Amino acid sequence: MISLSVGMMLSTSLLHALPEAFEMHVQPNRLFLTLLIGLLAFFLLEKFSILRHSHHHEGDGHHHEKGFDKHEAGSAGWMILVGHGFHSITDGILISAAFLANPYLGLITSLAILAHEIPQQVGDFIVMLNAGFTRKRAFFYSLSNTATAMTGALIGYHTLGRAQELIPYVLTLASAGFIYIALSDLIPQMQRRSTIRETIPQIALVALGIAVIFTITHGLHHSH
Repeated sequence: MISLSVGMMLSTSLLHALPEAFEMHVQPNRLFLTLLIGLLAFFLLEKFSILRHSHHHEGDGHHHEKGFDKHEAGSAGWMILVGHGFHSITDGILISAAFLANPYLGLITSLAILAHEIPQQVGDFIVMLNAGFTRKRAFFYSLSNTATAMTGALIGYHTLGRAQELIPYVLTLASAGFIYIALSDLIPQMQRRSTIRETIPQIALVALGIAVIFTITHGLHHSH
């Protein structure tokens, strides 16, 4: 899923969201500045643990010390939940912006987010279980975070529906998020598997992610 989401996130941002933003008659230097600000902002958010991706857990083949998950979900555990909630709201706003810009873009953006959310939710769930959360409690927090995406979508729809001129900037910021997550979080995890036997499936899945996005958009545009 991580390899697949890399292909989907990079192709959605670089082949669809950014070109869509640049076609909205905004000065390119403003959008490039927005992209730069977005990349730096995601770096700072992750630096201060506001944005947090928990694909790592004990027994995943990485050499974490015993009690790693308990520590992760102790003082930092609530930060993971808050960070994921914040991230879910921004995902919802992004999906709204994408649908308002272009229904095709909205669909592929939703798919790219879903591909990334599945391994992230599983990682968060396992960290919470290993930290002593009951299954019901861990499931409730995961479900709550998913619900915040709907809140973000409603906020985005009502706000951006009245301020159409903001859509290209939101799409550019969203692209910055996709690019940052793919390059700083997901690809480094893929790099840990260094043998040819492990690398070939990764490359194939990245290519599949790109092909899925390309095929969907090409098919939808053709049918339209």
